[in-house]
Amino acid sequence: MLRKVKRKKRKIDPGRNNLTGAAGEYFVAGELSRKGYIASLTMKNTIGIDIIASRTDGSRTVNIQVKTKRHKGVNWVLSKKADTFVNDSIIYVFVDIHHENERPKYYVVPSKLVAKHTKARYTEWMRTPGRRGQKHKGTSMRHWNDDKGLYLENWSLLGLGDVKD
Repeated sequence: MLRKVKRKKRKIDPGRNNLTGAAGEYFVAGELSRKGYIASLTMKNTIGIDIIASRTDGSRTVNIQVKTKRHKGVNWVLSKKADTFVNDSIIYVFVDIHHENERPKYYVVPSKLVAKHTKARYTEWMRTPGRRGQKHKGTSMRHWNDDKGLYLENWSLLGLGDVKD
């Protein structure tokens, strides 16, 4: 008879998650400023927009949604809102800060591409049977990753013009 192995649930510290998110926002704002753009963090009640970035002359502005991960895995976890959170002026910046003594890695992705990726991946997951052949139950979690490195440091996708390095 097979015995079910109880796995220890990893305790999630909500304070640490909030700090990780805040760190990512500050890293992105700092990187944008370093590159010569204006970057303003929004108030926490601004839904879906963490940073407003613009050219120094104000002629172009983009809204940035920052997602930060501190773990070693390749995926960022998003909510199902990512499937429909699409606007030409909204760009995601995924920040990887899991190497404490290294510069963060930034993945810059238009919201349209994030939505397309998360929808396709979720649909495929729902179609694929689980480990024991069972049908998956729906979830509000979505995942994003850039396994090909297409968006790594691709700041030009902000559409703000030339960037300084």
